[in-house]
Amino acid sequence: MPTLRHTAASASASATWAALAFIAGAVLAAATGLIFLAPGGSAWSGTFTDPYVWRVARFTLWQAALSALLSILFAMPVAHALARRARFTGRTWLIRLLSLPLALPQLVAVMGILSLWGRHGWLARAAHFTGLPGLPGIYGLTGILLAHVFFNMPLAARILTAALERIPGEYWRLAAQLAMPRAAIWRHIAWPAMARVIPGAALLIFMLCATSFTVVLILGGGPAATTLEVAIYQALRFDFDPPRAMALSLLQVLVTTAVFFILRRFTRAPDVTASLEAPHAHPAGNDPAARLADTFWIGLAAIFTAAPLAAIAAAGLTPDLVPLLASPALHGALLASLILAAAAAALTLILSWALLQSLRLRDPSFAAMGDLAASLILVIPPVVLGAGWFIILHRAGQEATLAPVLVATINALMSLPFAWRILRPPFEEAQARYGRLCAALDITGLARLRLVDWPMLRRPLGLAAALSLALSIGDLGAIALFGSESFRTLPWLLYQKLGSYRTDEAAGLALILLVFILALMALAEALGGQSRRNTP
Repeated sequence: MPTLRHTAASASASATWAALAFIAGAVLAAATGLIFLAPGGSAWSGTFTDPYVWRVARFTLWQAALSALLSILFAMPVAHALARRARFTGRTWLIRLLSLPLALPQLVAVMGILSLWGRHGWLARAAHFTGLPGLPGIYGLTGILLAHVFFNMPLAARILTAALERIPGEYWRLAAQLAMPRAAIWRHIAWPAMARVIPGAALLIFMLCATSFTVVLILGGGPAATTLEVAIYQALRFDFDPPRAMALSLLQVLVTTAVFFILRRFTRAPDVTASLEAPHAHPAGNDPAARLADTFWIGLAAIFTAAPLAAIAAAGLTPDLVPLLASPALHGALLASLILAAAAAALTLILSWALLQSLRLRDPSFAAMGDLAASLILVIPPVVLGAGWFIILHRAGQEATLAPVLVATINALMSLPFAWRILRPPFEEAQARYGRLCAALDITGLARLRLVDWPMLRRPLGLAAALSLALSIGDLGAIALFGSESFRTLPWLLYQKLGSYRTDEAAGLALILLVFILALMALAEALGGQSRRNTP
């Protein structure tokens, strides 16, 4: 019946508008706090003439550019080796290992890097034992670059490997028939495939590093190595200078907005050239020199990724771990983390589902609004949102009361782009398969959810929920602004232990947090695998 169809379309539009209003309200309220409620009137404008601010802005862009360059340069030979060695023992586990850094809380990974590369880390002790010169200091630009490459090299390697694996098999067959040397294969086949995705991958990594907070907060080592996000945090938590925080937030938004639109401009769709042949073995696959080079790069990538994780486990397994497990502070922080993560994941799924309804209305502009709203947090980083809300709560005297709600909301918005990208493809597939049938049979509302949407989206929803939980449990950005002695999560407790130089307890907390995240990642992988097997 037309009435039912109109009602269903109206409900979908209402749900999407409600989600858009919620996201816009959270962002506009934060902007109001920054612009209108910050004390000092027009004094904030003087911040833009401060040489220190522009030095921080330059360092933000410089470290992000270097991080992206080093990550891509390291990822290129790794991806080439993985593409050339399509089958070897342990390849599946290596791919899983390369998926770990992006899901790890940055604070946990930084702990592993310190345990490995720090002044008293494994490598420093090994150098002292063998009489070799010591390593350069980990704090400052060196440590920031090392941590960013740890997080982003695996991401770049996955993107480049996927590009190489999309090369049609006929290319490799022709290269084998022509007996092309390795240099010619690289120049005419491998490099063009990677060159198509390198700009998008580099810009994505640049954006992630430009908005990095935890890595710079821990490893920056002082004013000489500070980014805009850390400067915002310092202006509020240490100096309580809201005008300065507002000016820095505005500058940060301008930078991230410019990078975001550049990223959208340079990111190209994957090459989907059809191939009538099965993928052909790489012509240089049996070359001894190529095999040796591939083994070196694959082994180096595995060691570089796994060593900090092993360092976390070794540092955390100390006699202090048992008393730490019985600590009331740990229990309180763990309970707060789980409650906040559950609330954030639930809100993420609700917002994602509401925004997905825009795809049912067959209105491209409305669907584009949903996509832009889901990606808004990439332009307005969580620290900027938190800064605006921090000023609002401080003026209202409600920091202690509403801080948990704000942390859960900011974490939900932080997870929204990832959940959106997980849920949108199966939702569009369900719409393409059964949309006309549901319209013809007037299947709407709960009946459509039960009969059509739920069977196809059950597993992706579980995957999105697990990843949202992992991101929220390990986040330090929001809690760094609102955390206190009476409101602590696991990352905030870990940061406090590091700040008070209780490194053994900090290592134990890092291990506990790592175990939680690994469990959630295993759940997410299981759900993702079942989703692929059970999709009707």
